[in-house]
Amino acid sequence: MVVNGFVNVVITTIEKRFGLRSMQTGVIAGGYDMASFLCLAPVTYLGGRTNSSKPRWLGWGVLVMGTGSLLFALPHFLVPPYKIAGEEPDDLCIGNGTVSSMLGGTASEGGAWAVGIFVLAQLLHGAGATPLFTLGVTFIDENVSKKMSSVYLGVYYTMAVVGPALGYVVGGQMLKIYTDFVTVSSDTLGITPASSAWIGAWWVGFILSVVLCLLVAIPMLAFPYELPGAAEIRASKVSEAHESAATKSTAFSALHELPRAAAALFRNPTFMFLNLAGASEGMLISGFAAFLPKLIENQFAVNASQAAMLLGVITVPAGGGGTFLGGWLVKRWRLACAGIIKLCVAATLVAALFSLSFVLSCDDYPYAGVTTPYNSPSVPNADRLVAECNVGCGCSASRLSAVCGADARVYASPCHAGCARALRRGPHTLYQQCACIRGDTMPVYYDEDNNTSIMYEAINSTCSSECPYLWLFVFLSFCVMLFTFLATMPALSATLRCVREDQRSFALGIQWILVRLLGTIPAPLIFGFLIDLSCRLWANGACQLYDNLHMSRYMLALALVGKLCSVLFFSLAWWFYRPPGGNNNNAVAPAIDLAHEKTNGAPNTITNGALERTNGTTANGYCNQALECSEHL
Repeated sequence: MVVNGFVNVVITTIEKRFGLRSMQTGVIAGGYDMASFLCLAPVTYLGGRTNSSKPRWLGWGVLVMGTGSLLFALPHFLVPPYKIAGEEPDDLCIGNGTVSSMLGGTASEGGAWAVGIFVLAQLLHGAGATPLFTLGVTFIDENVSKKMSSVYLGVYYTMAVVGPALGYVVGGQMLKIYTDFVTVSSDTLGITPASSAWIGAWWVGFILSVVLCLLVAIPMLAFPYELPGAAEIRASKVSEAHESAATKSTAFSALHELPRAAAALFRNPTFMFLNLAGASEGMLISGFAAFLPKLIENQFAVNASQAAMLLGVITVPAGGGGTFLGGWLVKRWRLACAGIIKLCVAATLVAALFSLSFVLSCDDYPYAGVTTPYNSPSVPNADRLVAECNVGCGCSASRLSAVCGADARVYASPCHAGCARALRRGPHTLYQQCACIRGDTMPVYYDEDNNTSIMYEAINSTCSSECPYLWLFVFLSFCVMLFTFLATMPALSATLRCVREDQRSFALGIQWILVRLLGTIPAPLIFGFLIDLSCRLWANGACQLYDNLHMSRYMLALALVGKLCSVLFFSLAWWFYRPPGGNNNNAVAPAIDLAHEKTNGAPNTITNGALERTNGTTANGYCNQALECSEHL
């Protein structure tokens, strides 16, 4: 909810609030993965040792996450109240004006120090979350039967998808509240969430996170080392580890043997190709999670709160449903390791086809001076936002607060529209006497308080978009997300099954290191860099207008390349997999995962469709006595 929900929702808001570029917010988004990269190896190795208490590692990690959330909200309390561009008298065209050198409290209040605090907070988020998807996964897997493991882990990972969706929805609702609502009423400022100058209460969600982390950590610290019945379950499991000389050695228990443990995993080709597939998937998920709200805002002309709500609504059924469905299919079809990897290939291939949704692009905003000319002749050797109608206004290029004109054009500010008069009516500000705006009919605003109608030439809100592709894009994004997350649980199950049981915690740690290093750490930087390349107008340190066509083409290229790489790596993981005993016909799960019937003291087991009788032992030498005695199976 915090890392993949709240943080991603507020990216565009903190860009405007502190005057940041997408590259800088990409560094902020990547801070979580940087900490995970540094902490994964020691946490998973030390926490995965025989005498280590995994719940205790998890509990302390949640407390560290809460500290990170408190730090992320800190910049809001270190700056004075936000001063909106457009509320000062010199933001209007007063004639013979001089260009102001003040930034109006938009960019000068942030800068490098704010980025530093945000990155440090994300580092704490990453360090605290490190045990969750490594030690937490193995703790569940060790305490339930192999038959039910995929279902339990499916529920666990479904919660990890519901969390970001909840973060999108709750964070989006917080953005409808003005950032300084404690001391200032937005009605007195004459702005609404639809205004370009609006800054939502981005920090409230992180304060909520601090409280929730305290409530979660205390009971988690009280969990036992292992749940009752775990010993019998552990004794009954059959290994499906990739068979090679490296995996037949003794277990690694001492810290100085860590290099040998890592080398044994690196010689497992199935494990390594699953890691590479996870890295390419992680790059796409991380990049789009951070910047898909920004893409929707700019492509389809919706505000930050609406974009967050849309993503939250499609993330719950698509991400959560796909994750749970993937785990259920593994159990329903009784898939063994090779069959699981084939399922990953199929799901990723379908997701790649739906990634063509990013070819949808809307026309650029009719932004006066940038994408469309003014109604007035341009001024030679002057800024492109300057025309004869506003050349004498002395408009500041650093104080931009876009307004929508009656001619359906967007103007950089009331001053750039040549407006000489402003009227505040409730949450709106109306502008009149605008020299740059020409229109046959002027819109009318009905003031309910005074029961009067007021004609105006510009209003401090965004112009409505006529792009018809929003709901089509939402549907296709739903399909991409559904099939992307459909492969996550099977990929995890394949990873756990292709390595030895005593190496599982460390294997997941190695996997997350490679996924972070090759995928999720560079992803926000790459996405942020390409989004900055598509910017057409910079002001206040942040981008004010993007080229929609370039942005959609960049996102399409990233999506297709990433998905095709995933298909390739999953296919290679299946090709190189060698099951125990050298039997390649392993689409069906081993006998230990299926139903057992006891006949005259000896269980009948079904192995790949053939009925066999075993007396005490299975064909691969594992003792089967626990199956007869254990009440848990």
